[in-house]
This record gives sequence, C-alpha cells and structure tokens, in this order.
Amino acid sequence: MTSSRTTDSAVVVVGAGPTGLLLAGDLAAAGVPVTLVEKRAPGISNLSRAMVVHARTLEQLDARGLADELEAKGEPLADLRLFDRLALDLTQLHSRFRHVLVLPQYDVERVLERRAVEAGVRFAYETEVAGLTQDAEGVTLELRGPGAGAGAGAGADAGSGTLRAAYVVGADGLRSGVRAAVGLPFPGRSVIRSLVLADVRLAEPPESLLTVNANGDAFAFIAPFADGYHRVIGWDRSRNVPDSEPLGLDEVKGIVRQALGRDFGMCDARWMSRFHSDERQAPAYRVGRVFLAGDAAHVHSPAGGQGMNTGLQDAANLSWKLAAAVQGRASDALLDTYEAERHPVGKAVLRSSGGLVRLAMAKRPWTRAVRAALAVFADAVPAVRAKAAGQITGIGIKYPAPKGAHPLVGRRISDVALEEGRLYEALRAGEFVLISPRGEKSETGRAVQAHWASARRTTVLVRPDGYVAWAAEEGTERSVSLKQYGEKIRWT
Repeated sequence: MTSSRTTDSAVVVVGAGPTGLLLAGDLAAAGVPVTLVEKRAPGISNLSRAMVVHARTLEQLDARGLADELEAKGEPLADLRLFDRLALDLTQLHSRFRHVLVLPQYDVERVLERRAVEAGVRFAYETEVAGLTQDAEGVTLELRGPGAGAGAGAGADAGSGTLRAAYVVGADGLRSGVRAAVGLPFPGRSVIRSLVLADVRLAEPPESLLTVNANGDAFAFIAPFADGYHRVIGWDRSRNVPDSEPLGLDEVKGIVRQALGRDFGMCDARWMSRFHSDERQAPAYRVGRVFLAGDAAHVHSPAGGQGMNTGLQDAANLSWKLAAAVQGRASDALLDTYEAERHPVGKAVLRSSGGLVRLAMAKRPWTRAVRAALAVFADAVPAVRAKAAGQITGIGIKYPAPKGAHPLVGRRISDVALEEGRLYEALRAGEFVLISPRGEKSETGRAVQAHWASARRTTVLVRPDGYVAWAAEEGTERSVSLKQYGEKIRWT
C-alpha cells in the first residue's frame, strides 16, 4: 500500500555547503518548493578548506549570472604548476575562463546563499537528520533541532519532527547522515594524516602566485587571497597525530621552512586547523528517491583543488533533472542518468588527485625518477598536457552518448557566440537551448531558441548544464526523440 501523505517540500536538500546551496538555488529558481536543512547556525562560516574555482565550475556559475562577481573577488592564475618541471598553461583552454580562480570557499558560499534566499529556498538551520524512510510516493525525514518541527504539524516537539518530500538530496559531507540513513557504505581509506591548514599574513610574499614544493618528509603549498592573507597547506610525513591535536603557528612555520626553504615571515594567523585526507566513494549516488552529491558521495585528496568543484558540478547535473521530474516533464529514467554520468567522474577525480599527491610526496629514489620522467614526457607532448588540464579543470569531462549519436552528444559545449548573445547567458533561463542555423525557425516548447552568430549549419540542443543532448548536421534526418528529457522540437 502506498503512502498518501502530503509533502512539505517537493525536494529537501541536506547540507548548506556549496553543493547544497547551488542545488537548492537551482530548484527554487525553477519553481520547485525546496527546503535546505543545515546543522550549523545561520551565517556562513569562514573556516573553509577549498580555495580554488576551476574553469568548468566558473562556466556553471556563469550560467547562473554569478561568475563575474566572483571573478572580481578572486585572484586568477593562468599557469598551474604541478611539479618543478611540469606547468599547465591554462590560457590554452577553450573556455571564457582560461585560468583557475584562487578564492576561498566562504566567498563562493556567500554568493550561492544569497541566490538561494532570493530564489525562495526555505532554510532549516541548526537541524540534523536523525533518520529517514521512503515509499513509492516520497521520503519522510526524521529531524532534530529548532527547524525540525517545520513539517511536523501542530503539537510537534520543538526539538524533533518530520519533514516530507518527494525527493531528498544528501549534500551533507564526509559524515553524511543521509548516506548513513539509506545504508550506503563509504569504502576507502585515509591517505594523508595530520595535514595542517592556516590563513596567515606573510611579511615577504613569494614571487609566484602559487608556491608548492616537497622536500624530504615535508610538503607545503601557499596561495594568496585577495584580502592580503595567504592560505598555507602543509604536511609533515613524520608527524601523524590526531585531528584533535592542538596546532600552533610554529609547527606550520617549521613545515613550510622544511619544504620551501623559508617561512616568508608568516604571522597573524586568523585560522588554523588540522585534518586528514580520505579517498572514499559511495557505490551508488541514488537509492530510490534519495540522492547523494558532493562530499557525501565522494571525498579525495586536496591535490588539484577538485573537491568543491566536483560537488558543484554534481549539483549542476542533478538540479535540472530533479526539477523536470518534480514538474512531470520527464520520466524517472532521467534521474538514473545522474549516477550514470557523475559516478565515473567522481571515480576519475579520486584517481587523478590520488596520483598527484603520491607523485608530489614521492620519497624513494625510484618514485622520484618516475615523477621526473612523467613530467618530462608530459612537458614534451602537448596532447598529454591538454588532457591533464581538461581533467583537473573539468573542461574535458564528457558523458556517455547513445550508440550512433552525433559526435557532440555528451560533450560540454563552450560559450559560443549566438545572434542573441552568449550561450551561457542563454542558459541562465535554466532551460534547454536549441541552437539553429541562421534564419531557421523551430517550435521549441520550453527550450530557448537561439541561432549561431557564425555561418555554422549544425543544429545543437544544449542541456541546462551546458552539455549537448542532441545534434544534427544540415541535410541529415532531424527527427528527434527527446522523451527522457520531456522536450518536443519541431521545425518549420
């Protein structure tokens, strides 16, 4: 027997980090009632670990009208140096954003939170998930905290209650309560213990915008924020202590001196933290009506700065699919494509970030020799450098396409010029964009009609997340079945 209970929100998102904020904001902007559950008190914490925004993520933010604001706050870095002999020239990226943006996570969160509030997201702060059950029609969340009674009805205990939704997304991090509630394991292991983080001022800032090196047992990374502080990440292989062990500035200085030769006059630490780095991935991103995204689905080493970026791209992939399903415009099968597309990406990020950190911390002579040989090879072969840049920045990510599909299907499309403006401006409507040759008219349904600014004759249907759903060349059969997307396109 199925449940007939009324839903309180069409979707509940758990976790108000970058992933949850982007996802909830997208849903609300699409007209989907959404509640965002967060165990922290109101206000964005500045105790953040992520500090870079990659090109693909900037494109997704551009599709929401947010990228230019963040660009003004951060420091662009066009040369991404991985090892002494290998640098990736990001000016060669086929993107409007030919750099990585050095920007603290809290700046990204502030912008995403403002957007979510303006879109009408309902927030339940200081509230945790205590459990959940699901049936054929929805999910019932058991909550604890001041916001827990929001959907529990009159007479509910102020400190506990339930919230009913058609779908739930767990974006609640490494220790995800949602993941635990659906019984998913989180296999993997800790790869680096006792990493130290600090935001400090430097009396003598490094000459390079990004400074990184390993020496003996020590590794250090330094990058600037726009407000005059620098983020320092360090690791001493010989000192493995619990995360709870107190951290002082002298310890951070010592690691930096060993790895980089000097501590740059480090002082005035506004924040310091010790943590460990795990490599883990959930075996599934969907269990019935419950989804996982961001660190709740995958965590990995900080090498390459891909953590927050991968989570934001998870959200961009899932949000429009959930909106279409909730509004009855697409079948449930569309929701299965979230895991099919994003799980392999998470796995690839685990491999690449894990490989980078192992190479960076190579200690034995033979592993150092392998690192040097790989750097020399990559530096000499442009295609290898381009592939590495595509992987780290997200520009090279593509999704599976049906057999016989046009070569563009499943690929990210860059910010091409249209007669109507830029593609990523057109994507701000949150809908598909149909790009047709000049002079051609189509009955597009909800899709935005656009035309190439050039003489190109390919017809391309772009998904709301900037990937190609369908394409055809002029002169070929253009009957198209878009049933899974809930879209109908006809030409006149």
